[in-house]
Amino acid sequence: MAFGRSSRSRRPVEPVTLKILVAGGFGVGKTTLVGAVSEIRPLRTEERLSEAGRPVDDTAGVESKTTTTVAMDFGRITLREDLVLYLFGTPGQDRFWFLWDELAQGALGAVVLADTRRLEDCFAAVDYFEQRAIPFTVAVNRFEGADRFPTETVQAALDLDPEVPVLMCDARDRSSVRDVLVAVVEHALARADRFREPATT
Repeated sequence: MAFGRSSRSRRPVEPVTLKILVAGGFGVGKTTLVGAVSEIRPLRTEERLSEAGRPVDDTAGVESKTTTTVAMDFGRITLREDLVLYLFGTPGQDRFWFLWDELAQGALGAVVLADTRRLEDCFAAVDYFEQRAIPFTVAVNRFEGADRFPTETVQAALDLDPEVPVLMCDARDRSSVRDVLVAVVEHALARADRFREPATT
């Protein structure tokens, strides 16, 4: 029996894999974000906060937090059949920032997760990615009881370039996090296209 072309099985698509960092201040929800969207069991390197660490771990505003990431979080999400994102959550405390350079190697872009109650906590992440020309998107995690501000207000408070996307999100919600990740990829690719455009005379 002859088979037509339509009955042939499609050759499996080899997906493109991209690396995205998830950064921000201590207790802003990075581990939650990676866990909400990962299609695999996320890798977490959390340790319980200790009394010895309290002098250096600023828990103001996140007093209920009992653990902290000491290396990274890792997860994976398939955006399309041909596009897979590997997510690397960075530690938020100053004493672990030496890991950021290692994690940032080969990253397409980043999410800077922000909390309007402690907006200054994400300044370091914004500076880090700006200085290294790594495209990033700011995602404001909507904590219960936190003041709500327009995205333009957040953009101005963080002194961001107009091209940097600012989105509201719920780090616990898969669809909300997915929208943020799509925005990061689109922003990074659009930025790369602009750099590739030939100069006009």
